[in-house]
Amino acid sequence: MLKSLIRAFSRRRNPATIEPTIVTRDGHNLSRRDISKAALTVMRRLQEAGFEAYIVGGGVRDLLLGGHPKDFDVATNATPEQTKRLFRGARIVGRRFRIVHARIGREIIEVTTFRGHHTEGDDKTAKQSEEGMLLRDNVYGDICSDALRRDFTVNALYYTSKGFEIHDYTSGIDDIERRLIRMIGDPATRYKEDPVRMLRAVRFAAKLDFDIEKKTAQPLAELAPLLRNIAPARLFEEVLKLLMAGHAERTFELLVEYGLWQHLFPQSAAVLDDPVAEKLTRQGMRNTDDRIRRDLRVTPAFIFATLLWPALLRERDRQLQRGLPEIPAIQQAAQKVIGHQMAHTAIPKRFILTMREIWDLQARLPRREGKRAQQLMEHPRFRAGYDFLLLREESGELEAGLGEWWTRYQEADEDEREAMSRNVRDGGPAKRRRRRGPRRKKSPSGE
Repeated sequence: MLKSLIRAFSRRRNPATIEPTIVTRDGHNLSRRDISKAALTVMRRLQEAGFEAYIVGGGVRDLLLGGHPKDFDVATNATPEQTKRLFRGARIVGRRFRIVHARIGREIIEVTTFRGHHTEGDDKTAKQSEEGMLLRDNVYGDICSDALRRDFTVNALYYTSKGFEIHDYTSGIDDIERRLIRMIGDPATRYKEDPVRMLRAVRFAAKLDFDIEKKTAQPLAELAPLLRNIAPARLFEEVLKLLMAGHAERTFELLVEYGLWQHLFPQSAAVLDDPVAEKLTRQGMRNTDDRIRRDLRVTPAFIFATLLWPALLRERDRQLQRGLPEIPAIQQAAQKVIGHQMAHTAIPKRFILTMREIWDLQARLPRREGKRAQQLMEHPRFRAGYDFLLLREESGELEAGLGEWWTRYQEADEDEREAMSRNVRDGGPAKRRRRRGPRRKKSPSGE
């Protein structure tokens, strides 16, 4: 349907003049009713001030695919300073490329100035590393250069309220029809400019259920080590986008397929040859996707706890072989595994604390006798620890049974809980402690 409409109401771009394909209002399914009012306000205010302004990127792409995007970005020929003056409370952010956050009511709309090619800048506006990574990229241009500087063709679509047209400079609409993720320009060069684009290629392919175009996919495995040049804090944020968007399992598969996973989670990659570890990792991703579909809370701490758990078990076994008791062995292994991961993704401290509590509960949940079960129920991370226990049983790491016990315990009343705790001791029946009566004093005669 989309393709036939495009053919009827568009004109093909001429590569010599780099004119856009223009899809008129009758030729697309994008409606202003589906666009954030804040984004429309930003676009209108820029236009009223004499600037060009377009809604651009994923918002346009997703609307053409029948989705309901939450975020909309605006591109303009106004400089960041000019844009900032038009919106009360607006802020200029970013160092590598400066953008404006314009606040409209409760919404924040990201406004970018049309980008030019970085080779056209000077030392103050453009800087590139020896490996080709862009360190500074504040070179401005026009809409055509901006389109060519974007990463993928499906993200280089511009919607304007003037005539309600979509402007396409890179055949992005054709690639939407073909369901392809295609890099604009030479893929290897673009990945070197910003290695995070490799992760974005996978993320969009998983989210949209698109294929990665052959030339776009070809350099991924070879250039994957460039991810080590990205700041761990930025990679942490990118991992959240990858795994907390409702497509974690498919994203995981693609990251492994293209050799990217090992540069994000090297310890996880090292144990995926173990079927149980691979199943637990995959099941963790599947459960995350299910919770997101059901609008349930998902925390990065649980995801990272899942991904690093098989590596923790392997390290724990090493510590046990050195003679450490179980609990200290787990604690020592946790410290080592987290420390190693921090070199790749900088996990915030608040998530590390939760991860460790989830892991510590795995050694405590089997100990349910007496008042321990009720005390564990009152632990602030009990629910996360319980869910993690179920995940371990689903993966086959543990035999089923303990999770079912805890499920019944949560549903039981006070008397039933007391009986359940009385009849269990570290996985088996509780042994009654013999009550000793008061000692009898010996008589002076010794009788």
